[in-house]
Amino acid sequence: MLQIVKTTDAVGLDRRARRVIDSLPTLANFSKLSAATARKTYASSRTPYLWPLDEVAEIVDIAAAGDVPPLRLFRPALRGAVGPAETYLFLHGGGWTVGDLATYEPLCRRLAHVLRADILWVDYRLAPEHPFPAPLDDTLAACRWIFANAASLGLDATRIGLIGDSSGGNLAAVAALLNRRGELGEKFAAQVLIYPCLDLTRSHPSHQDFADGFLLTGALYRWYVENYLRDRDPEDPLVSPLLADDLAGAAPAIIVHAGFDPLRDEAIAYVGKLRRAGVVAKEIAFADMIHGFLTMGGVLPQAGDALACIRAALEALPPDSGS
Repeated sequence: MLQIVKTTDAVGLDRRARRVIDSLPTLANFSKLSAATARKTYASSRTPYLWPLDEVAEIVDIAAAGDVPPLRLFRPALRGAVGPAETYLFLHGGGWTVGDLATYEPLCRRLAHVLRADILWVDYRLAPEHPFPAPLDDTLAACRWIFANAASLGLDATRIGLIGDSSGGNLAAVAALLNRRGELGEKFAAQVLIYPCLDLTRSHPSHQDFADGFLLTGALYRWYVENYLRDRDPEDPLVSPLLADDLAGAAPAIIVHAGFDPLRDEAIAYVGKLRRAGVVAKEIAFADMIHGFLTMGGVLPQAGDALACIRAALEALPPDSGS
């Protein structure tokens, strides 16, 4: 059942999530900072909440030639990936503006451990210095490169998927639509979208319901979108994949959303639209959580629960669901 919450109503919000919100007051004024200052503030403010750094078997830094962004491959200590993919390109969140390896490496390592899969960090360019289409171009270049070079890294090109967090979920969803017939090299085995940005028109009710008081504010998200879009039409499916006419043929999807998140309604809508298009789509809802909670494994036990749910959902995908 959809949780109906008024703008000022926090009934049902986890008390630990409320403490996180209350401890991050500087984020309310994020949009008034320069991009460089915002990145430093974001990184320092998130550090106390991150996952511990899990051990991994190997870390490989990849400096590919041409237009491919820097990549970092995390190999799990235990092999035997669950589900249809054994390697995932990871696209981080932060409104296409903030977020870096320091704030997302703990989650990448934990994903490698939980999924027993290789996690490939994609260091795509950030707005406002590099607005659309630069982050998407970097994403697609990384996808082409990993499909073309999988064998040299000991990877199976037919078992590559995507994991995207927030704005990274936007990039992952668009890449999945652009690669429905293997246009980037091979078809994706799966896509995992974690509270993704899917409709940049910001017209869904949850954007009004949670515009203030729940970490990702309306003003902050508007700043993020403006940084990324510049003069781009927000109804363009290349920036708002929920508005694409046809989703048929996209990789099977696992979509996670939080109850107190402005992006909640578009995630729910995307699940429905994928299913109507014949795409396998599994929905994971955490009604008591806020945007960004999966990176906060140091203080929010629901982050671990969500990763366990993702693993179980991937294990439950039919073997031929991506074909």
